[in-house]
Amino acid sequence: MIMAVSFTRYGRLYYLDPGGHSPKVGDKVLVPTDTGPEVAECVWAPQYVSEDIDGLPVCQGVAGDEHLSRDEGNRRRRAEARSVSKRLIKRHELPMKVVGVDYLDADNVYTVYFSAPHRVDFRALVRDLARNLRARVELRQIGPRDEARLQGGIGPCGRDLCCATFLKDFEPVSVRMAKDQDLPVNPLRIAGACGRLMCCLKYEHPLYQEFRASAPRTGLAVDTPEGPGTVVGHNVPSDSVIVRLNDGGRRCACSKASVCAPRKAYDSAYGTEEA
Repeated sequence: MIMAVSFTRYGRLYYLDPGGHSPKVGDKVLVPTDTGPEVAECVWAPQYVSEDIDGLPVCQGVAGDEHLSRDEGNRRRRAEARSVSKRLIKRHELPMKVVGVDYLDADNVYTVYFSAPHRVDFRALVRDLARNLRARVELRQIGPRDEARLQGGIGPCGRDLCCATFLKDFEPVSVRMAKDQDLPVNPLRIAGACGRLMCCLKYEHPLYQEFRASAPRTGLAVDTPEGPGTVVGHNVPSDSVIVRLNDGGRRCACSKASVCAPRKAYDSAYGTEEA
């Protein structure tokens, strides 16, 4: 049995072991964290899954009035800290943009996440923030990808950003991945909300690599069930090869398994069998 919760509406999902509890979608539940139980909203009600999953944190039950009151107070403090941070940043004339604010009421510590085009000397800003908020303040500069993860948004596909929902770690993405998938190498087409290459370019890249390693290359003469022809393209999702037939120049899509290269190329790749 697993369930999924989110600390913010439309935010990243976190999976829990429901334990002996049966919350419904929309219920506020307690999630164990390093700083104590925190309130989150149940997004997926407990359900069975076919795989054995171990090591999930256990839900600590439905949140009570005191937990909801504490969570609402922390939300107000975070909103206040964001407003104060923006005002003081403008006063200090610093090239910074506030992305998010965390607050630990147990230690009375604010963590302000910001983005900036370069390193910023914010020592005077920290002192002013601590004096206005009457708490200890930490400022952390984050990159474009982390900024998109914290802010969330909608990607070119029309769905919520992967980094703001299920991605835990950022893996390296290169332009070569877009070229291997025959995508236009246009920054406006292959860049995400963060301005960097889309993380989803990596999802299907191994499939394209495996296909190209075994499929006949473009321009190679091959034999197909419909006659001999020349490979003019590939359709990786359907595992097929586009062939222009020698008889009339008609094009056909054939399964990769049904397309054979000339006998000489076949023999050189697999050898010949002696009778």
